[in-house]
Amino acid sequence: MHQGVYLERIRGDRVLHEALTVGADPLHLALVFNLSHTAASRYATIAQNLLDDQPGVRRDAVGRESGRS
Repeated sequence: MHQGVYLERIRGDRVLHEALTVGADPLHLALVFNLSHTAASRYATIAQNLLDDQPGVRRDAVGRESGRS
Protein backbone atom coordinates (compact mmCIF):
# COMPACT_ATOMS: atom_id res chain seq x y z
CA MET A 1 0.00 0.00 0.00
CA HIS A 2 1.28 3.47 -0.92
CA GLN A 3 1.51 6.20 1.66
CA GLY A 4 1.82 9.93 1.21
CA VAL A 5 0.33 12.32 -1.26
CA TYR A 6 0.47 11.58 -4.96
CA LEU A 7 1.64 14.28 -7.35
CA GLU A 8 -1.51 13.91 -9.45
CA ARG A 9 -3.62 14.74 -6.41
CA ILE A 10 -1.53 17.80 -5.60
CA ARG A 11 -1.77 19.00 -9.20
CA GLY A 12 -5.53 18.41 -9.25
CA ASP A 13 -5.93 20.39 -6.05
CA ARG A 14 -3.85 23.22 -7.51
CA VAL A 15 -5.94 23.30 -10.70
CA LEU A 16 -9.16 23.39 -8.69
CA HIS A 17 -7.80 26.16 -6.45
CA GLU A 18 -6.89 28.20 -9.52
CA ALA A 19 -10.34 27.60 -11.00
CA LEU A 20 -11.97 28.85 -7.80
CA THR A 21 -9.69 31.89 -7.74
CA VAL A 22 -10.11 33.03 -11.34
CA GLY A 23 -13.82 32.30 -11.62
CA ALA A 24 -13.92 28.90 -13.29
CA ASP A 25 -12.52 29.96 -16.68
CA PRO A 26 -11.74 26.80 -18.69
CA LEU A 27 -9.59 28.64 -21.25
CA HIS A 28 -7.40 30.04 -18.49
CA LEU A 29 -7.03 26.60 -16.92
CA ALA A 30 -6.17 24.97 -20.25
CA LEU A 31 -3.48 27.54 -20.97
CA VAL A 32 -1.93 27.72 -17.49
CA PHE A 33 -1.90 23.98 -16.78
CA ASN A 34 -1.62 22.66 -20.34
CA LEU A 35 -4.92 20.78 -19.98
CA SER A 36 -7.15 19.45 -22.71
CA HIS A 37 -10.33 21.43 -23.26
CA THR A 38 -12.27 18.51 -21.79
CA ALA A 39 -10.27 18.38 -18.56
CA ALA A 40 -10.29 22.18 -18.22
CA SER A 41 -14.07 22.22 -18.67
CA ARG A 42 -14.49 19.55 -15.99
CA TYR A 43 -12.43 21.54 -13.49
CA ALA A 44 -14.32 24.72 -14.37
CA THR A 45 -17.67 22.98 -13.88
CA ILE A 46 -16.64 21.61 -10.49
CA ALA A 47 -15.37 25.03 -9.42
CA GLN A 48 -18.54 26.77 -10.63
CA ASN A 49 -20.70 24.31 -8.69
CA LEU A 50 -18.66 24.95 -5.54
CA LEU A 51 -18.91 28.73 -6.05
CA ASP A 52 -22.67 28.50 -6.63
CA ASP A 53 -23.10 26.56 -3.37
CA GLN A 54 -21.66 29.35 -1.21
CA PRO A 55 -24.64 31.08 0.40
CA GLY A 56 -24.45 34.82 0.91
CA VAL A 57 -21.51 35.41 -1.43
CA ARG A 58 -22.06 37.33 -4.65
CA ARG A 59 -19.46 37.05 -7.36
CA ASP A 60 -18.80 39.33 -10.29
CA ALA A 61 -18.40 38.18 -13.91
CA VAL A 62 -14.86 36.89 -13.35
CA GLY A 63 -15.67 35.15 -10.10
CA ARG A 64 -14.28 37.61 -7.61
CA GLU A 65 -16.17 38.10 -4.41
CA SER A 66 -18.03 41.39 -4.65
CA GLY A 67 -19.66 41.54 -1.23
CA ARG A 68 -22.19 39.84 0.93
CA SER A 69 -25.91 39.85 0.22
